[in-house]
Amino acid sequence: MAWYDCAVFYHIYPLGMLGGGQKLPALEAVLPHLCELGVNALYLGPIFMSSTHGYDTTDYFHVDARLGTDDDFAHFVAACHSHGVRVIVDGVFNHVGRDFWGFKEALRDGEKSIAWRWFVGLTSDPNAPNGVRYDTWEGHETLVKLDLANPDTRNHLFGAVDSWIDRFDIDGIRLDAADCLTPDFIAALRKHVDARRQEFYLMGEVIHGDYRAWANEGMCNGTTNYEAYKGIWSSHNDNNFFEIAYTLNRQFGDQGIYRGLSMYSFVENHDVERLASKLRDSRDLFTAYAMMFFMPGIPSIYYGGEWGMRGKKGTGYEADLAIRPAIAPTDLTSGNVAPTGDEKNDLCKAIARFSKVRRSNDDIMLGSYAQVEVAPQHLIFKRGYCTICAISKAADPKCVDIAVEPGTYVDVLNDDRKYDAHDGRLKFTMFAHWANVLRKI
Repeated sequence: MAWYDCAVFYHIYPLGMLGGGQKLPALEAVLPHLCELGVNALYLGPIFMSSTHGYDTTDYFHVDARLGTDDDFAHFVAACHSHGVRVIVDGVFNHVGRDFWGFKEALRDGEKSIAWRWFVGLTSDPNAPNGVRYDTWEGHETLVKLDLANPDTRNHLFGAVDSWIDRFDIDGIRLDAADCLTPDFIAALRKHVDARRQEFYLMGEVIHGDYRAWANEGMCNGTTNYEAYKGIWSSHNDNNFFEIAYTLNRQFGDQGIYRGLSMYSFVENHDVERLASKLRDSRDLFTAYAMMFFMPGIPSIYYGGEWGMRGKKGTGYEADLAIRPAIAPTDLTSGNVAPTGDEKNDLCKAIARFSKVRRSNDDIMLGSYAQVEVAPQHLIFKRGYCTICAISKAADPKCVDIAVEPGTYVDVLNDDRKYDAHDGRLKFTMFAHWANVLRKI
């Protein structure tokens, strides 16, 4: 099994979290907290030189000065590895910022510049701003689309990836806007990183469509699972677990289209509202996280989410400030993050329990998925050969009686309670707003 299939990720957006003036070395204070959560992998949002939010790259080879130095990052990755935590970073290869050195050179020297051919649709136009027109990412003039078919562009980007591996010892890359990257570019990158490092995790950011177009044997190991993300929160809000049950069966059941892929699961990230602000009932935080941890996929915690941190997307230039807040590392580790709900301490402890159960159970990390029972407010499914997961958002406990492989089952999430199912019937009580994980012994 690859390391990432056994991973529990923690996701930090450094330009937001460290926005109060701290640098990357300060993040070392978070590592003991991550270990207590059972985290063994860290996804860092954009850390290389940029003008504003990090996704408008100006230099792929150096760490953003707002976050520290190249040496700071190298030392931080080494500290992560010493704690048993792998590190992946954002690879923003579809576009660059207008302050990217190559784009500035192209504007300065015109069509005689070699860099002129690095950008899609770059043409002279005296009626346009700065005398040029060019393709962008989704119409944003500050994000200039790279020509990934150009050998010089591709060599520059692959050279940057080599430098990240050689100087920083990273373990993988999240491909920003992977749905905008050409299949041949992703395939070439896959071949390139495989030649450099075994089990290098390549994960694509994709929202819509059939994820197999980007996640397959020759391209990404997996993609962001936005379909399941939507199913988790909306099935809770609508008291309709049939929605998430349909999604999981479609993706991972007997005929599941994503079986065998290393999909990246999440209930919040740097682009969407905080889960605690998305859910109508704060008690659903516990079952939403349980679902993410026990369903197929690689779970991820977004910084502050373990404390039930709230945050709604705004509008305009400051739309993302509330979901990418500055938090001192010492405050993050202690739960002194606002605004949060009263359940924050219990939620953090629950997530640590979910993580421990997942990482100690190969059925959950690597096993198959099969639906057992679904109702508006609960879902029971089987993972692997002999693990039953039951999740209920109902207000009252519920007794269930399901067919299983005969034997004795232990609820590893709830005090190792034992249940006799030697007649092939497993009878147990689903707790209100909680989960059961019953493993055959």
